Amino acid sequence: MERRPVTFFSDGLRLDGELHLPSGLEPGERRPAVITCSGYQGLKAIHPERFARALTPDGYVCLAFDYRGFGQSEGTRGRLVPQEQCEDLRAGISFLETVPEVDPEAISLIGWALGGGVAIAAAADDDRVRSVVAINPIGDGRRSTRFMHDDDSWRRLLERVHADRRSRALDGASELVHPFEIVRLDRVTKTYVDEELYREDGFGNEVTLESADFLLRFRPADVVARIAPRPLLLIHGLENRLHSPAESHDLFARAGEPKRLELLDGSGHTEWALDEHPTFRQVAALVREFIGDGSGKT
Repeated sequence: MERRPVTFFSDGLRLDGELHLPSGLEPGERRPAVITCSGYQGLKAIHPERFARALTPDGYVCLAFDYRGFGQSEGTRGRLVPQEQCEDLRAGISFLETVPEVDPEAISLIGWALGGGVAIAAAADDDRVRSVVAINPIGDGRRSTRFMHDDDSWRRLLERVHADRRSRALDGASELVHPFEIVRLDRVTKTYVDEELYREDGFGNEVTLESADFLLRFRPADVVARIAPRPLLLIHGLENRLHSPAESHDLFARAGEPKRLELLDGSGHTEWALDEHPTFRQVAALVREFIGDGSGKT
């Protein structure tokens, strides 16, 4: 497997990525491609590269990249706006169309958590996407964020977002806060995050309250029906205490055919996201089955 550093541009910003290419490619051969989309915090080195490691040996070309403002990508630090991440993802699709090893008619998206919502929203208005997989996705940013909070913390968050709107109108700046003041981690997910994700440089950086404002207005459920007749696979942990399974149930109900919903019994949000974990291997197998043969053969 070859790992090739790449860059491409979105809204004039240079984004940092890595192309994972399978071994044994013949000159002129083109393979199906997958963009693996990060969730909250937008770093390619975590779940995007994990899925690339799982899929590339089966013949897929995989692109993992840092959204604007994260990792080595250009952009305002602390600005985490899913609507802008959709544009970054579309730029990634355009970039893949230029890669000689990629079949431009066979580009799929795999999104994790917030990235699942980003993949759905991007694909809804981009018919270059052949299929979409969303794992533990959000369908409604306000509903999914409310699920994470108790009554008091939710009230305080809304008050701070409202005050920040007025402050931005006066001085143009948004307050930076700890990312998990907006997205509140459940106990199981926090253990995984503390033990695994903080190892990655740049994870846990502050984000703006303006980002929360955009998140609360992000509604992939409103556009998911536009993916049809391209296939959509939703995968969700039944014990997910960060993003409720209700998010995938709602997306599934609103989506057109063909669609598929797989619920992971006994699994939460992310504690199983390890390369050799049986649940992760199960999910990778579901993805491979769904998006088709990585060799490009029919």
